[in-house]
Amino acid sequence: MAGKEILVLGGGIGGLAAADRLRRLLPKEHHITVVDKSPDHVFSPSLPWVMTGKRHPLRIQRSLKSIQRHGIDFVCRPVDSIDVGGKTVAIDSKTMDYDYLVISMGADLYPKKIPGFVEGAHTFYDIEGADRLNEALKDFTGGKVVILITAMPYKCPAAPYESAMLLDAFFDEKNIRFKTDIAIYSVEPHPLPVAGPDVGAMVVDIVNDHKISTTFGVKTTAIDPHGKQIKFEDGTTVDYDLLIAVPPHGGPAVVKESGLTNEAGWIPVDAGTLATGHEDVFAIGDITAIKLANGMMLPKAGALAHNQAEVVAANIAAVIKHEATTARFAGDGSCFMETGKGRAAMAVGDFYAEPDPVVTVRDPSRLWHWSKLLYEKYWLWRMF
Repeated sequence: MAGKEILVLGGGIGGLAAADRLRRLLPKEHHITVVDKSPDHVFSPSLPWVMTGKRHPLRIQRSLKSIQRHGIDFVCRPVDSIDVGGKTVAIDSKTMDYDYLVISMGADLYPKKIPGFVEGAHTFYDIEGADRLNEALKDFTGGKVVILITAMPYKCPAAPYESAMLLDAFFDEKNIRFKTDIAIYSVEPHPLPVAGPDVGAMVVDIVNDHKISTTFGVKTTAIDPHGKQIKFEDGTTVDYDLLIAVPPHGGPAVVKESGLTNEAGWIPVDAGTLATGHEDVFAIGDITAIKLANGMMLPKAGALAHNQAEVVAANIAAVIKHEATTARFAGDGSCFMETGKGRAAMAVGDFYAEPDPVVTVRDPSRLWHWSKLLYEKYWLWRMF
C-alpha cells in the first residue's frame, strides 16, 4: 500500500485531536503533518486562569515539536495559499501535496474592526492578551469593570460570563470587590443564544448571583480609549475604568482566499462527516459553518472541535484501509463554566436535536471545577 499524505492545518484542539487519532489508526507508511504558524500549542480553556494569575502562561503552553515523538510531523510556518483543485498547500513559498486535507485553523481575532479597541480594551482571547490583562489587574484598585461582547459569532460562548465570575472572586481576594462594579454588555439577545432563552436565563441568574449586572442587545460601534467610554449603535454610551472585551472574530484570510468559505468567511461542511464541497477536504472546529434545525449556527467550542476531529480521522482512516466510513458527528458537546472560588457549572448540549438544541446547565459545584482541572492536566499530558 502506497503511503498517503495527510495535512492538518492548525495545531489547536481540533487539529491535534485529528492528527493524534489518525496516527493511532494508520500504519506508519502514511504521513501525517500538522502545520501551524505558531511554535506552541495553547490550551485555550485555561486562558481565563492566566487572566487572574492562577496560571503562568508557560504552564498552559506546549511546544508543537513535541508531537514528532508520536510519529506526527510538524511544520512551523504560516499557510500562504490552499489549492483544493491541485490538492496542494503553499507554505513559506514551498508546495506540499496532500491526499487528504483537514482544515482546523480556527477563528482569527479582528480587534481593529472596532475603532479604539486596540488602544482601549484588554482581551483574554489569546495568550498575550491574557498575560497583559493579568498585569493590569495587579495594579487595579477599584472602579467600573466592563466585560464587552462586541460581535457574533465568537469562540467559547461561556467564556465572557466565566471571566466575569472569576473576576468577582479575584477582586474579593484583593479586598476591593466592595468598591468594584462588574457589568457585562453584549450584542447577544442573551447568553448562549443557540441554547434558547430558558438556558440563557439560567446563566443570567448564575451571573447575577455574583452581583454582576447584564445588558443585552447592544452593538458596539466604537471605543474611546482616552475618555474611557464605549459607544453603542443606539446612541447610548457606557463609561469604564477597565474594559475587557471579546473582539470580532472571522475566518483566516488565507482560507477566505482559497474559495472554501461562505460570504461570512466560514467553511460550510456536511453536518455529519465534516466534508467540504471539495474532494478529500474536511474542516473542523471554529472555522466551520453548520446550520442547525432551528436555523442557528453550531457554536464554536473546543469540545465540539475535538468530537469532530475524531469523526474525520476515523473516516479518513477507513477510506485508506478500504473500510466503511460509518463515523458521524452527532452534534454533541459539553463545556465547563467557572463560577469562582473553586466551583464551576457545566453545560451539556445535543445541538442536532430537533426542532431546537437541547442544552442542560448543571448547577455550580466543586465536582465540575475539579473535572476541568483534571481535563487540563490530561490534555497537556496526553498530546505532548
